[in-house]
This record gives sequence, structure tokens and C-alpha cells, in this order.
Amino acid sequence: MNLIDYKDVNIYQESQLVLQDVNVEIGEGEFVYLTGKVGTGKSSFLKTIYGELPLKEGEAKVMGHDMVELKRRHLPDLRKKLGIIFQDFQLLTDRTVDANLRFVLKATGWKNKVDINQRISDVLELVGMSTKGYKMPSELSGGEQQRIVIARAILNSPKLILADEPTGNLDAETSRQIVELLQQISKAGSTVVMITHNQILLEQFPGRQLLCENHQLTEVTPQKKEPETTEELD
Repeated sequence: MNLIDYKDVNIYQESQLVLQDVNVEIGEGEFVYLTGKVGTGKSSFLKTIYGELPLKEGEAKVMGHDMVELKRRHLPDLRKKLGIIFQDFQLLTDRTVDANLRFVLKATGWKNKVDINQRISDVLELVGMSTKGYKMPSELSGGEQQRIVIARAILNSPKLILADEPTGNLDAETSRQIVELLQQISKAGSTVVMITHNQILLEQFPGRQLLCENHQLTEVTPQKKEPETTEELD
């Protein structure tokens, strides 16, 4: 089943055409990289999926929602089914990790305190942060904050996770750990669409690759590296 199905979609930022004739299908459990230079429309494409950027041309379905006809008042229904991971974390800095997660669960309809506590415990353990619930975001490293953001994104067991350069501000080893975690989440059944510029991560953790370039979104087949030849010494 396709979670994302775009046909002949044009994407605009205000009146400027960003991506033209987008035709893409993304199914359940896929891990998809979105690549391309700065300003080629990667974030714009991601924003159309969660309704931040309205669509007016073409056909676009996200988890059964018609994104061309979708009214703003119905956006919360769609976003409850999504997990969104931002590069700049967007954690609430005035409360603990535990309180950040509790806030999201209550906002999305959870009421039973025991269930809420158990879900928070489960997701923190999944992202390797089970001992950090009492910490304030400012007490955590960048990598730890990103793990909390991933925990927040998976609280409601979404079928679809959108990650906008989740490793952009992290060092190489932490970036590798974050992508490894996202791939584990994908293998457990969630579809992950991730923006990245990091060629090393693409090679370490292969996945389907979509390229934004020249106002087009195209499928890329990664080129296999030719084995290095060593010249024989005389």
C-alpha cells in the first residue's frame, strides 16, 4: 500500500514554481532519502506531505488524505498519523524530556496516566535514552536531543516519519547512530523519508534515493564504486 502517491503535482513557494510534474509513490516500510543541493525543493516537498505547504495542482494522497482538497481544519487529523523530525529539534526548553513527551501524548488524546508513563518509558528505551527523562533539553548533547526528537516522533506509532536533515548539526559518529536508529524504526514497519546532504551516510546505509534537481524530482540509482586498482611495481 502506498502511503504517499503524487501524480503530476506542481509545488510552489508563494508564486514561484519549485518542483514540476512530481510523480512519486512511497509504500509502507520504505526508507527513502531525499537529496539535492540547497534550494532545490527538498524541504518544500516534505512540507507538502504534512500540509504546511498547500497543493493546488495535480493529484496528491498522503495516507488516504487528498492533499489538494484538504482543509486546514483537518490538518491535525493527518499530523496525528505522522512523525516529524526537525534539524533544529524544536523541543520545549522550559520542561524536562519526560514533560516534553507527556505534552505531545496529552495533545494527541492520551488520557490514562499509566498508559502515558508506559509509552514514554518504551520510546525512551527504544532510542537509548531511558535514563534521561528527568533532564532538561539544555543539559543534553545535540545527539541526545535528536534522539529525544525521534522518541517524540514515534510516540503515536506513526506509519510515516519525515526527517528534515536530522543529522545536519551532528558529528559523523552521532550522525551514523541516528541514521542507524531511523533504519531500525523503518525495519519495524514505519516508512521514513529523510532529507540529507551526507554522501557518506548514503553509502553506509543504502536506501531508495530521490533527487531534487532542475525543478524535477527523480529516482536515483546509486552507482556502484569501481574497485580501486593498484599498479604493480616493477
